[in-house]
Amino acid sequence: MTKRILILLFLTLSILFTAAFIKLPIKSYEVNFASSKQLEVGEELTYVVSFAFIKLGEIKIYVKNKKIINGKTFYSTIAYMDSYSGLPFVNLHMIYESTLNPDYYSAYFRGIVKKEEYTTFTEYKFNYELKAVKIKKGKLQPYQLWTDSTGIADKEYEDGLSILYFARIFSGSGKTISVPCFVNEQKTITTISSYTQVSGVSIDAVNYDIACVRLDGTMNFISVFGLTGHFEGWFSNDEASVPILAKMKVIIGNVRIELKSWKRPGWTPPRYDKS
Repeated sequence: MTKRILILLFLTLSILFTAAFIKLPIKSYEVNFASSKQLEVGEELTYVVSFAFIKLGEIKIYVKNKKIINGKTFYSTIAYMDSYSGLPFVNLHMIYESTLNPDYYSAYFRGIVKKEEYTTFTEYKFNYELKAVKIKKGKLQPYQLWTDSTGIADKEYEDGLSILYFARIFSGSGKTISVPCFVNEQKTITTISSYTQVSGVSIDAVNYDIACVRLDGTMNFISVFGLTGHFEGWFSNDEASVPILAKMKVIIGNVRIELKSWKRPGWTPPRYDKS
């Protein structure tokens, strides 16, 4: 495989679990659903990403802490995305951090990309009361600020990590919504369709089928990473709503992201009852 193809495939880690940002015109939207689903501080989830029989790397996501500010709950989350060592022509390491507001939209985002030459960062700090987003981009070690600007945040937005937690809360609602996202300094829309039907999903980490609900969507164009067409995700059918499995189509085939291990006190994947 060429370096370009390996990078293309592995980058689906971040794109898959951000529900495949679909570049449509910004339009009116309404989020109208209630959920008993809950995040758990200290939760750690590890996934393996594979193409055919080739395992490309892992993504690990954490719920770091919870803060109550003026009576409102904010969660701090982080994700690590790393390619496996020994893969030819690829060495990819990324870190996403996101602070979720009480509606599971982004209050703060920080993305770090570790390259061979240097490490870059991108920060978004949202102030919805002032309808503004502060944008900073640059290089670490030595620190160099490339961009320091302010944009308009005329509504609440998701970032590249917060959209995953929003999808977790939204799963099983039986609704279709268009969610505003702010990615690469661009305002985009993620369209998510969620279903109520419960099905069994098989993964290597569990010796029984897991009871899950599905969400999906479609990309009607070829994106910069070669992502296109239909995507699907399965979440555990319980209050934890843990992402269990995701599938995505790329130009040269299909990529699978599967739950490998977890740390969440008192949680085990719910067993699917075929009856």
